[in-house]
Amino acid sequence: MVAPFVLVVMNGVKTSTDYAAHGPLSVPQSLSLANLQTFWQQVDFGQVLVNSVLISACVAVFAVLLSILSAYALGIGRIKGRTTILVLFLLANLLPQEALIYPLYYLANQLGLYDTRLVVIIIFTVIQSAFGTYLLSSVLGAFPRELLEAARIDGAGVWRILWRIVVPISRPTITVMLTFFFIWTWNEFLIPLVLLPSNQNETVPVALGLAQGEHMVDVTMQAASALLGIFPAIVFFLIFQRTLSRGITLGAIK
Repeated sequence: MVAPFVLVVMNGVKTSTDYAAHGPLSVPQSLSLANLQTFWQQVDFGQVLVNSVLISACVAVFAVLLSILSAYALGIGRIKGRTTILVLFLLANLLPQEALIYPLYYLANQLGLYDTRLVVIIIFTVIQSAFGTYLLSSVLGAFPRELLEAARIDGAGVWRILWRIVVPISRPTITVMLTFFFIWTWNEFLIPLVLLPSNQNETVPVALGLAQGEHMVDVTMQAASALLGIFPAIVFFLIFQRTLSRGITLGAIK
């Protein structure tokens, strides 16, 4: 049995001090970017990065716009069957992607959109906007009615009330949704794996699977690929960190 602080090796005894200096938890002696470069070239990470950024950004923008329009009708317009529609949106968010993958695959083939980034953008826009509508409609449901009535008296129409009054006041919540939609779409794996089989259209999470071989695992390569995969999402989060924190805090205060 190996003692807690002494390791017996072939050429003698290594103390805990030596193990801390040269073991797996020791401070690196040098910095090597070889695995980053190898992975970048192996999967054409530049194209993969463009795919993920394009898909995530488009989904975030389109899903937020669709959520705003839907929530405006449900939260302020008070259309008939509002509660039923919100329940359906909530149930849609509870469906696992495994149950949707074959219908989506069949539909993409029928429409000629299989292996195109457009089909993934459309699918995730619908999925994310379902949650966004449910969240934003509850916020707009508590919108001050006096403010809306004053705008109508001043001659403001429906669209002007939406874009000049409702959206600016709800900007913190909308920014939170935009940030979450981008990160959630960035991390999606199953649907891009099935609907984007070609290397030129694959996303970052799918490309990360290439770091693991069939009969062996290169741990350092996996670590390098994980670093490249998470770095853009961290940068995006840091850019919107202050706005995100303000939006969450404002929602908690309300």
